[in-house]
Amino acid sequence: MYIYDSVAKTKRAFKPLIPGKASLYVCGPTVYDDAHLGHAKSAIVFDLLRRVLEAEGSEVTYVRNITDIDDKIINKSRETGISITKITDIYTEAYHRDMSALGVKRPTLEPKATESLEAMFELIQKLIDSGHAYRTDSGDVYFDTQSDSEYLSISHRHQDEAETQQRVESSDEKRYPADFALWKAVHDDSITFDSPFGPGRPGWHTECSAMIEKHIDRGGAYSVDIHGGGADLLFPHHENEAAQTRCATGHEIANYWMHNGFVTIDGEKMSKSLGNSFFIKDALKAYSGEVLRFFLLGTHYRSDFNFNEEDLLASKKRLDRLYRLKKRLFGLNARDDTTSFQSALLEALGDDLSISRALALLDEMIAEANEGLDANPKDKVLKRRILADLAYVETLLGIGTMNPYEYFQHGIDEETKVKINALIDARNAAKKAKDFARSDAIRDEIAAMGVQLMDTPQGTFWERSE
Repeated sequence: MYIYDSVAKTKRAFKPLIPGKASLYVCGPTVYDDAHLGHAKSAIVFDLLRRVLEAEGSEVTYVRNITDIDDKIINKSRETGISITKITDIYTEAYHRDMSALGVKRPTLEPKATESLEAMFELIQKLIDSGHAYRTDSGDVYFDTQSDSEYLSISHRHQDEAETQQRVESSDEKRYPADFALWKAVHDDSITFDSPFGPGRPGWHTECSAMIEKHIDRGGAYSVDIHGGGADLLFPHHENEAAQTRCATGHEIANYWMHNGFVTIDGEKMSKSLGNSFFIKDALKAYSGEVLRFFLLGTHYRSDFNFNEEDLLASKKRLDRLYRLKKRLFGLNARDDTTSFQSALLEALGDDLSISRALALLDEMIAEANEGLDANPKDKVLKRRILADLAYVETLLGIGTMNPYEYFQHGIDEETKVKINALIDARNAAKKAKDFARSDAIRDEIAAMGVQLMDTPQGTFWERSE
């Protein structure tokens, strides 16, 4: 398997620190608001990476943190009057709900910042003791960027560019403008945590380094095999993580760095400050989670992704073809047969998650499967091979997981679904009583609702009319 390393700026053969075991750490959400499509893109990218690593034979330890200590959360609490704990619980649950709808598997571990304070204290103290961090008169603790000769080796920036960091963390007590906070003293009545450095809150960058060392440090030259996140995290977040880990432990934080591109809406970078953030929960009202997953998968993870409905609808039609094939084989059980398609699909995704190659192979498989079924509709060997390929696509890509008839029901509200199912029961009863006039009348009533019925050996199913 080959991975494009954001730091080396080239593809590198993936060799885990422990043979057969891959470790992956991805920066998770700050839980003060609903998740948007940028969160969805990142989560789906690293869910795909995990699936590919597992298919390659690795036992994957996947850690994704929850940031539940942040000024944005505190500000939300002040604005709404809702407690910090309730806000973070609400949005953590909402994040999990959205990720589940998108077919994103839960990580192996999901540590919270509030549960990792002791690990942060240990990291900060190591940096103070080794001379890489200093305390100010006001009680803040800063990392001394001048003490790390390799600072900026992750983002490849120049030192003057690093000074832009001071706009976010400005203080007259810093030794150098690029120095960043490990612990922020709090002297007012806002939320604080007790620490060996006085009451305050951890700096944003502190938690990830501490969590990695606590949960998945493998020892040796690197703490974790792969560290991932959005491209906007490369600097300053990942740069600062790398520096504090390097100086506290004597080894690098990650062997491979992976960053996914931005999500834009009609060409504009998605950002709450621009007022054009598109929440996942809103997108799920119009489209199924699997349609959104397939659409967001469709562009290579390192490329910026432009979200627009025209492309989304085209992507949905591509996915529809897979589900129409599933309908042709509905009711048959899949087998664990290995095929050349499966090998080719894994090989494509093993090349830095080359999704364009993978989807081209999928389109080709669907077309050949339909041609084969048209020519030999009773060929059991053919059907078994197609079912095995579809099952492999479910596992590797996380698509094709739904009942094919239910897939085509999306957009029908629950009240209407209940009514349709009741009418189907009434129609079945009429057919059993040989009241075919009543049965036909009910079919017509259902058709008038924009629904078509399919009578199969497994029962009667329905979907929206196209």
